[in-house]
Amino acid sequence: MNAATRAPINAIEIEEAIFAAQLKSIRRNNFLPIPPQERNFVGDGDFLAIGCEFLRHFVELGGLKPQHRVLEIGCGIGRMALPLTQFLEAPAGRYSGFDVVPAGIEWCQQNIAAAYANFEFLHLDFKNQLYNPDGRLDEQTVLPFESDSVDFQFMISVVTHLDPAYTTFYLREAARVLRPTGRLFVTAFVMDEANRTLVAAKKARPAFHLEGEGPDYIADKAHPMAAVAFDADWFLRSARAQGLHLQRPIAFGHWSGRVAENFQDICVFQRGK
Repeated sequence: MNAATRAPINAIEIEEAIFAAQLKSIRRNNFLPIPPQERNFVGDGDFLAIGCEFLRHFVELGGLKPQHRVLEIGCGIGRMALPLTQFLEAPAGRYSGFDVVPAGIEWCQQNIAAAYANFEFLHLDFKNQLYNPDGRLDEQTVLPFESDSVDFQFMISVVTHLDPAYTTFYLREAARVLRPTGRLFVTAFVMDEANRTLVAAKKARPAFHLEGEGPDYIADKAHPMAAVAFDADWFLRSARAQGLHLQRPIAFGHWSGRVAENFQDICVFQRGK
């Protein structure tokens, strides 16, 4: 096919090619700060590569734009925030993140926020059995962010460590903070019928215990908040009760034994219908 007969490249294809090149550039950026492994409490694997993979999901599945105002619930030590420093375009594109672990926030403040004026990190002392058992704040607290102020929020491996009360709290606050038609990107262990069958057949990792009425199920009885799954009906109904509706079908992960690219299940909610 010569130049005269080649099909024209449309604007979407150009945008996708630019974003793919941007992701490649971020992954190769040796100047981005990476926390030392002894301070990393958010999991194993290539810190920057995992962050870049989720940035791709945020854009392709969640519709994140460079000019969006972003809030991360449970930002850890900046694994998701770091690639966003190269994607969000100031002054409109801004990021706020908070976490219950002060050491992670301190590192992010010193190594990310100090270099990027459109990024901020807050320590909020919420009680969490796994990460912050002596926290002073509970699910009656209002998050320190204005209503209708955020375009895009995400919680990566957060509800996987929460009980039903805290999960409902964060869904409620996320809906309050989102602008109309804003989106919430959540990873979770969602116990639909297919996943329940795979768990019962011992195909899943984590191997959740299915006894009890739900809506939550744990994998480690000695450490209940290490991994928590929720009934799909309960989780989606709880989101809808806050005005959050699935924007796209759940992208189920391979934790349960399904064939999938992602590990946890990905839910993208939109405020309003």
